[in-house]
Amino acid sequence: MYVYINGSIVPKEQAMVSAFDHGYLYGLGLFETFRVENGHPFLLDDHFQRLQEGLHMMGITWSMSKSEVLMIIQELLAANQLSSAYVRWNVAAGSEELGLYTGEYTKPTLIVYMKPLPSVGTEKEARILSTRRNTPEGSYRLKSHHYLNNVLAKREIGDAVKSEGIFLTESGFVAEGIVSNVFWAKKGVVYTPAVKTGILDGITRRFVLALLDKKAIPYEVGFYHEEELLEADEAFITNSIQEIIPLCSINGELLKGKRFVACELKREFDRYRGHLWSRSEIMEVCDE
Repeated sequence: MYVYINGSIVPKEQAMVSAFDHGYLYGLGLFETFRVENGHPFLLDDHFQRLQEGLHMMGITWSMSKSEVLMIIQELLAANQLSSAYVRWNVAAGSEELGLYTGEYTKPTLIVYMKPLPSVGTEKEARILSTRRNTPEGSYRLKSHHYLNNVLAKREIGDAVKSEGIFLTESGFVAEGIVSNVFWAKKGVVYTPAVKTGILDGITRRFVLALLDKKAIPYEVGFYHEEELLEADEAFITNSIQEIIPLCSINGELLKGKRFVACELKREFDRYRGHLWSRSEIMEVCDE
């Protein structure tokens, strides 16, 4: 594997950061994972808008033109001999003295990781976790280096690739998966937890909501108890790499409804994956 780090593409064994990088010392860093399909980075504009908003909250000054971003992606694809890939774009605070720093971080560390897209199964089984979802450290959840809650949850369900754990909040509301957002449908209406439950507002989650608007499929966003999820006709999870993954069961109970919504959304992803830069593009089409 070749990675990009602060201006250079190097073998992963040569990718080094300072021991004083506050991304390492204090977890001050953000990342975006996105899918490149035949050279096209799907929903890239949405990912980088969220990244910039989060970096501003963290006090990390970083920017890069879209043309520079695309050049790095294409060079990494060539170095790794890939046309489609899993990409993690990581911006950490950079080096400062030991101790909590209250100024602006102006020399962040940029690392871009790339690997082949993982094989995606047709469905997964889900389990409600005993590990509860922690609350965001700020006013809303960032896609940050703070992943202990997720790691503890992953240890709870183990390494089975066809399983996903679903968090509840401390108040008992359905939150999100370990690496996914959660949706379900009942009697023709789609439901998904509100961002105010403390979940990550996933880029694929936002895209799915835009697709539901486009297809005039009714949906509700709110606070829901475990029982409401367990009574679903169908359910599915979303993230930027696996996109739409139907759930076949929750806590061992089979979901027996037809997968109408998941199948319709999968068709829409197939339609847009190779050329869309932002979900706003399908909204503009709807307004015409």
